[in-house]
Amino acid sequence: MTTLATAKQPGGARARIYQAAIRLFAESGRGEVTVSELADAAGIARGTIYNNIKAPENLFGEVASSLAHEMIQRTEATMRAIDDPAERIATGMRLFVRRAHEEQDWGRFLTRFALENAALSDMMREPPAKDIRTAIKAQTFSAGEEAIPALVSMLTGTTVAAMSAVIQGDQAWRKGGSDAAELFLRACGASPADAHRLSTRDLPPLVPDIRPAATSAKRKTP
Repeated sequence: MTTLATAKQPGGARARIYQAAIRLFAESGRGEVTVSELADAAGIARGTIYNNIKAPENLFGEVASSLAHEMIQRTEATMRAIDDPAERIATGMRLFVRRAHEEQDWGRFLTRFALENAALSDMMREPPAKDIRTAIKAQTFSAGEEAIPALVSMLTGTTVAAMSAVIQGDQAWRKGGSDAAELFLRACGASPADAHRLSTRDLPPLVPDIRPAATSAKRKTP
């Protein structure tokens, strides 16, 4: 949980503003929020908003870009030691699903806007696209290169659907993430045995956000 101590650190007020904005955007489904709403949700004065956010009317894009940059950095750092592109894909999908369980405001924001915001869409499409291409060239996947755009879209949709199911309580994150990853690997042409094995391995912890005053409130993972 974001604490007052965190808020007093460099960037702490901005962290509280971002977290409040993520929650408000996710709840409303709109990319707009008033300064008064934001101040109330963050528990800070209106003047603090203006001191930390140069253009409140551009806050949605700022938050989305920051979220995308942060998640790309953390997932890439988490998977740095994984060479198998199929395992990287399965791990990445499961990391997103687990984080949606642990940080549900983050998950709701992403499931609402991932398909329509360029920064969020690129976050979910570009890194796995490289691994899909590598797996096809290595013949880990039987799909052809012409299928890459469709497979990337399928990966995004499958991941978002699994995140949404977990947030709504329809599925536990472990099974939801593993099932989504296994389904996708099989769709790419991985063998059933390999798809299951790679999708059910122990999932590493997401590398912490090294930026000051991390913004996300977490739930304990069972």
